[in-house]
Amino acid sequence: MKFKLRRVGGKNILEMDLTEVSFPPVIEESEACMEQVVLALRKARKVDRVVLIGRRIREYDEAQTRMLMEVAELSGKLSIPRNEIRAPGCELGEDWVRFVGALARTVVRDPVGAYVELRRERRWQEIEYERDESEADAKCRLRYIKLLNRLQEEFEKLRIISLTQRFLDGYKVGDRTIYRRVFRPGVRPNFTFTKLHAQYPPGEEVDSYKIGDAEVTIIRVPGKVRMFYHLLPPEFKLSEVEYNIIEEIKERLMAYKPKSEELIEPEATRNTIQNIAEDMLREREKEGRIRLDRKKLVDIIVRETVGFGVLELLLQDDRIQDIAINAPLRNPIYVYHADVEDCETNIYPTVEETQAWAARMRLMSGRPLDESNPVLDTEIEFGDIRARVAAITRSLSPFGLSFSIRRHREKPWTLPLFIKNRMVSPLAAGLLSFFVDGARTMLVAGTRGAGKTSLLQSLMVEIMRRYRIITVEDTLELPVRFFMNMGYNIQPLKVQSPIVPVGSELSAEAGIRTSLRLGDSALIVGEVRSKEAQALYEAMRVGALANVVAGTIHGDSPYGIYDRVVNDLKVPKTSFKATDIALIANPIRSADGLHRFRRVIQITEIRKHWEEDPLREKGFVDLMKYDAQKDMLVPTSTLLDGESEIINSIASRVKEWVGNFDAVWENIELRAKTKKRLVDVAGAAGKPGLLEAEFVVRANDMFHLFEEEVREELGAADSQEIFARWDRWLRSQI
Repeated sequence: MKFKLRRVGGKNILEMDLTEVSFPPVIEESEACMEQVVLALRKARKVDRVVLIGRRIREYDEAQTRMLMEVAELSGKLSIPRNEIRAPGCELGEDWVRFVGALARTVVRDPVGAYVELRRERRWQEIEYERDESEADAKCRLRYIKLLNRLQEEFEKLRIISLTQRFLDGYKVGDRTIYRRVFRPGVRPNFTFTKLHAQYPPGEEVDSYKIGDAEVTIIRVPGKVRMFYHLLPPEFKLSEVEYNIIEEIKERLMAYKPKSEELIEPEATRNTIQNIAEDMLREREKEGRIRLDRKKLVDIIVRETVGFGVLELLLQDDRIQDIAINAPLRNPIYVYHADVEDCETNIYPTVEETQAWAARMRLMSGRPLDESNPVLDTEIEFGDIRARVAAITRSLSPFGLSFSIRRHREKPWTLPLFIKNRMVSPLAAGLLSFFVDGARTMLVAGTRGAGKTSLLQSLMVEIMRRYRIITVEDTLELPVRFFMNMGYNIQPLKVQSPIVPVGSELSAEAGIRTSLRLGDSALIVGEVRSKEAQALYEAMRVGALANVVAGTIHGDSPYGIYDRVVNDLKVPKTSFKATDIALIANPIRSADGLHRFRRVIQITEIRKHWEEDPLREKGFVDLMKYDAQKDMLVPTSTLLDGESEIINSIASRVKEWVGNFDAVWENIELRAKTKKRLVDVAGAAGKPGLLEAEFVVRANDMFHLFEEEVREELGAADSQEIFARWDRWLRSQI
């Protein structure tokens, strides 16, 4: 059978087209397939990977190919000249020739079966040796047994034999199930580039669920500290009819030339391809008088033509938070799963596929990615799915393209959701809500993956819809479209990346200065990274921002924020005092180091009396701090005793609160009480949607409306009456 050798990335790839053969083009399932591959390897000699092309493309990696190469080499050794094994007057030499000839024919089709036959033949000859009466027969048979022993030793050097040795008790020659233990090729339909190991690794199933038509299984593999995330996309479960239809439609779509406006707006291209594919599928249904699952097939066609292939399925899994695709691409994709944390997957991207992803990202972002610009910070967005992508290539990545992808929730996080997940306590949520309404300046700090951006989103949800919001980001992570759809008056600004600046984009510093020209607004800065910090603090100092200002920054403590802002970003010390509140979010690890939990560990106010060093001069005062035993934020005496300067500053602007800390504290507790009540009711009613942003925004609106209503009716904001009316409204919604 014909084959061809290709050299890719310094590796020799043996490709065999088996689309027209009568046997299954799968080594582990077909003797005929294994025979053709082994014979091809004997001719090719030096091969690193084997690729079999059928309706599905199967790629056997280097370890599996080495096993097949060993079999090919051994099969060549079995052709031993007769004069080496025959002895005068020894008829058993003819038995050897016949047996080895049969073994040579079997080993290329079924090496494990050949080994088992060899062992059985040796045992039989040993039994006959004990029965031989003639010394000449015994001598001749002993020569035969020694040859069998030598051959068995050669077989036992094979990796495939050492891996299957313990499964051979009771083994029936010809049973191919044993090969599924050692051969696990990457599998993909021939219209996609992604390789998957379709077989499950040995282990315990921990969880299973569906993402649309795709199936996910979580497996605990013995001896591994990481879980295994097994994805089976619908592409890999199609019937032959469906395969043929998709191939035909994909070929016809290749001729489609998108318009220039569609290239600028990828979602428009997806919609166009979707409509074309639906029309084609309807035609096929009429022509063939068949019924197709059009939605499933359209999704596959869009994903595999103008989308990101199997990567889109990972991004549709709302339990996945991070995706890591490392170079070189012989490694699997790794994910961080909300339930089981770090996982290895059965997905192996190819060079062709990652290059296509990179091309789409360059097109969508308008930013370069090449050896002179080896970093691309951008975002992926399709439907309700949003993700931030950091792509790197040569010269920064010596082995080529790699990607780090942070998946964002389709909807913003909310403080009630964080209460449910124990990231904040109800009192902390009430306090943060109070600070947002009090128009404070807040920085959310933490390490990478601590939940900074998520916490920032929850603060945005607390902003009343009566106020305008301006967001400033270099990579779009905040769910601006969602806020727009919720009726917020919001204007996003996209600015230049500080890592690899693009000349056509406005700098972050200029973006912040521009935001000041857009009128009185709440200002949300995606991340304070560089020179824009000076413009931000300048605006805060002169009072140009009359509403809440919030952003994220890398740092693990209040002093870490100060060090970053003052020493790294060169903001004057006196300007740093414009920061009112520091929120520190960091992962808390379990004692065994295998698990981590996101928590807000500090809510700290930054006082204004210090001159040189806020740490030494007690400029940082904790209002709430994480208690590891209680696993929650607890209030400090400063907060409980009414000694917070920031809270008192907010109170000084409200007639009812001036000099009356009890009234202020009552308002904070009221906010905390409504947040906790929402969590409790959602849990009791089995309606988690009550904790999502759509409902939380409405609940916040009603809280403010009832507060105003009660104040007008009773002359004061009676907390009990406000809560009673709000609670009745909440129950009416259920």
